[in-house]
Amino acid sequence: MKYKCISADSHMEIRPDRYAKRVPEKFRDRAPKVITLEDGSLAVLQEGQPLERLISNISCGLPYEERRPFDPLPGENYENSPGTGSPEQRLREQDKDGVDAEVLFPGNVGPGFWRGIRNDEVYKSVVRAYNDFLAEEYCSVSPERLIGVGVIPITNITDAVAELQHCKKIGLKAVAIDNFPAGNRQPTPADDPFWAAVVDLQMALTIHVEFGFPRRGRGQPAVAAPAFKYAKQTDPEHHVPDVIERFNKYGFRGSKQVVQMIWGGAFDRFPKLNIYVAEVQIGWVPNWLDQMDNEYGRQQYWAERVLGLPRLKRMPSEYGREFVHWGFNRNPIGVRIARQELGVDKVMWANDFPHLESDWPNSRRVLEENFAGAGEDEIWKMTVGNAVNYFHLTDG
Repeated sequence: MKYKCISADSHMEIRPDRYAKRVPEKFRDRAPKVITLEDGSLAVLQEGQPLERLISNISCGLPYEERRPFDPLPGENYENSPGTGSPEQRLREQDKDGVDAEVLFPGNVGPGFWRGIRNDEVYKSVVRAYNDFLAEEYCSVSPERLIGVGVIPITNITDAVAELQHCKKIGLKAVAIDNFPAGNRQPTPADDPFWAAVVDLQMALTIHVEFGFPRRGRGQPAVAAPAFKYAKQTDPEHHVPDVIERFNKYGFRGSKQVVQMIWGGAFDRFPKLNIYVAEVQIGWVPNWLDQMDNEYGRQQYWAERVLGLPRLKRMPSEYGREFVHWGFNRNPIGVRIARQELGVDKVMWANDFPHLESDWPNSRRVLEENFAGAGEDEIWKMTVGNAVNYFHLTDG
């Protein structure tokens, strides 16, 4: 089809039992279950997690002052919310919003919630069930308009590569990672088979916001892990700072993972590897790139001597500009800054439907506000061209 507007970050807010029925029978009793509470609302029951209500999206199309997502009126429920129904309903909702296609990330009760299942085989079966449902039941209705993002399990490198290959086989164009592929919070050379497969399979690699988002997580409290595995281990009593965190200190959501990949050498070893970080806004990115270079220039010498951190082959901002794509919603100031300081070749607009940040069904009005003063070619790149290129779409 000929695209006129693509949302590069929308969400699959669907009942988990729609894909959990694909979990093998021997594991199905441990998969997410939908239950009805005394007040008639719906919630998800799953081992290792607190009860999670399915929040109504019914008010996402109302003026801001009238929205009631956490205090619905009688008769408002998840079942009749925008964004929760069939793929056919979703296409009608796209038409109402003036959007031709959406890149569909999982919903709130998704990958992080599933990791409450501590048995890896059961957890992986839920991941596989979701990916198969996404490709075979949902996106297959209109694959040029429903662009599903597959989930990569948080277990080990073998599982990560296998699920990536499966996603490619069933026709998905993109995958999201919520950890480094070898199963760590730090990048290591063990991730390389996954990076290589992403390039070879021409899959669009994404992070939604940052690792561990939303933070309700995996059935256990979030634990801050070191950002990098340094060649020289130092005595904790000496209080040597985590220099990777310092290089990123002017960054925002998702930038830490980019910094980790830069110093982990992923882009040096795989110069065709790219990553898209969704829903982070973009006004801060040029300043972060500038300050990352500033910090690197000041800190690289002691970091090499004390921590064994090798110097980069290029300045860090060069990696950030060449290999990273960014997603934004309503962000007029960010667009103006990006046009002047970053360029618009690697930024993508999104409506975030059906979440609170969404302006559905008024995205066309928001686009006018976002792109005031921008040229037609710039607008086309941010709303169509960059997404077509990154997600390997055919723009007829």
